[in-house]
Amino acid sequence: MSQFALRLPNSLHGYAKEVAQQDETSLNQFIVTAVAEKLSAMRTEEFFRERAAKAKPSRLDKILAKVPDTTPLKGDELP
Repeated sequence: MSQFALRLPNSLHGYAKEVAQQDETSLNQFIVTAVAEKLSAMRTEEFFRERAAKAKPSRLDKILAKVPDTTPLKGDELP
């Protein structure tokens, strides 16, 4: 585990401290979780961008042809 000196504006520090207390966690754990969530979101976006680049739109009709033609469930209908 490494240590890192972090400079936060007073207002952001105070708000983060409040939220951490409400979440019943330490400020350190709150910041670690926030960084992990941000990295996860960025990696997920990158993953889907890479997958989309590999997509072959010409295969869409073949894929959609495999979907059964059924009535949508109640609540899933198009307006």
